[in-house]
Amino acid sequence: MKNIRNFCIIAHIDHGKSTLADRLLEYTNTVTQRELQSQTLDDMDLEKERGITIKSHAIQMDYEYKGEKFILNLIDTPGHVDFSYEVSRSIAACEGALLIVDAAQSIQAQTISNLYLALENDLTIIPILNKIDLPSANPEEVTDEIMNLIGCEYEDVLRVSGKTGEGVHHLLEQIVERIPAPVGDPNAPLQALIFDSVYNPFRGIEAYFKVVNGSISKNEKIKFFATGKEYGADEVGTLKLKQVPKKTVECGDVGYLVSGIKDAREVKVGDTITSFEKPATGPIEGFEEVKPMVFAGIYPIDSEDFEELRFSLEKLRLNDASLVFEPESSAALGFGFRCGFLGMLHMEIVQERLDREFNMNVITTVPNVSYFGYSKKEPEVPILINNPSEMMDPSIMDRVEEPFIKASIITKSDFVGSVMTLCIEKRGEIVNQSYLTSERVELIFNMPLAEVVFDFYDRLKSISKGYASFDYHPIGFRASKLVKMDILINGDMVDALSSLIHDSNAYHIGKKMCEKLRELIPRQQFDIAVQAALGTKVIARETIKALRKDVTAKCYGGDISRKRKLLEKQKEGKKKMKQIGRVEVPQSAFMAVLKLND
Repeated sequence: MKNIRNFCIIAHIDHGKSTLADRLLEYTNTVTQRELQSQTLDDMDLEKERGITIKSHAIQMDYEYKGEKFILNLIDTPGHVDFSYEVSRSIAACEGALLIVDAAQSIQAQTISNLYLALENDLTIIPILNKIDLPSANPEEVTDEIMNLIGCEYEDVLRVSGKTGEGVHHLLEQIVERIPAPVGDPNAPLQALIFDSVYNPFRGIEAYFKVVNGSISKNEKIKFFATGKEYGADEVGTLKLKQVPKKTVECGDVGYLVSGIKDAREVKVGDTITSFEKPATGPIEGFEEVKPMVFAGIYPIDSEDFEELRFSLEKLRLNDASLVFEPESSAALGFGFRCGFLGMLHMEIVQERLDREFNMNVITTVPNVSYFGYSKKEPEVPILINNPSEMMDPSIMDRVEEPFIKASIITKSDFVGSVMTLCIEKRGEIVNQSYLTSERVELIFNMPLAEVVFDFYDRLKSISKGYASFDYHPIGFRASKLVKMDILINGDMVDALSSLIHDSNAYHIGKKMCEKLRELIPRQQFDIAVQAALGTKVIARETIKALRKDVTAKCYGGDISRKRKLLEKQKEGKKKMKQIGRVEVPQSAFMAVLKLND
């Protein structure tokens, strides 16, 4: 055990985690030159294209230092705020963390958020300044910021370039020197923490775990704490670039388990594995169910594909345990699923994966968050509202509570005014403002999650010219004055466009939505009224004008009554058409609501 080092890499998105992981693999000869490619650990096409890590990846490296052989277990974690639960589980499986800061971009919001997660778990932090080869790098100033942030000495900050490999050999030595070996009792009953799971179509679910106490052997009977299910360990082993089967995975080591599980719900990230014969007294602390933050309806374009969509989502959930879905139906879109996501990027990734991996063309409704409603009869019993259509009648409703978040925004001091204006417009309350340096400011706001779900992130990036970084975590529910806004097209309610919004924004958003829909819905042979309504009260209206044929073109001269007669006849026809005509709402209209400010 004393020769094992478990560590993870934490950083803001795009600070060079995956590139540095490539260099570590190359310098420890874990990967041959032929196998090495950029972002070696990112195995999804989507990850390579976008240059982001979506799933955490684990790999074992062998390293010789001062004549002794060491096992280094690296867990590469995602950098985006949406995947922070996955980061927290990876951190729980380590004793040390490499905190990477880009020498050109300096400290960002996610860096601080992940750093606090690591400090809560008592991890040893090795601060690293990456991308020092860039012409725009500012190593001295950024080193000062790192020293202020974690209170370390100047020489503790390692300078590395993931691209050229400069400083990587020194980094490997420091990992062995500074990160402590895992602590655990090899003779105690088995306790292993699951920090990730992947789906293999031939072998079922593979769980990645770290053995905290005891050891796990092949063909041993095991039990999961969260579900209480029992399985046989068909295969255990360690993770190199390919899996290496072993007879036993010892205490302190990281490995994988194959036991023929076919249902992703039975393997929960953060759960504890124990032995069936000699079970441990309790699980490892820190397990929570993943809580979705954003909900949206996903519907097949052709209603006959409903079963195929269910099959695709179930397959996708095997690889992404944080996806939650249940069937629902909509008057406008037919049968589909209400899906829960960790955030907007997660929702985008799921849509993209449905399209690429399963060829599913889907319509996604306006995303919204969960609320708690309280009725006047039972003002203490909360009723969960995941969908605006579930909103209770205002006459029996006592109050509605919406989720609030604590948002941390780090930006250049030039943009403080515009960032504050945006947050206040989104109903944010400023909690704190602190200058990290003379140039960089950290702003902390309490704001409703529903306001962040829409176009907040895009607008924050555009007003700060890409410099602001954003991170958030939930802080509970608060009572708000919310109203349900319906969109009526030609007098028919389109339930997929309904939304719960704050009373103060209702008129403004209703007007904008009507204007946007007027542009996007194709013109018909009759006038179409697009209305926004709160209950029975219409608050905004736009009219899509009819396509008209010039029926009077054939009248040359003569009495005006001849023209009038033709126009009246046309008017009657249009009236009849309006009664029987149906308006198809295109997919672009459902998505347009997200970008009302464009």
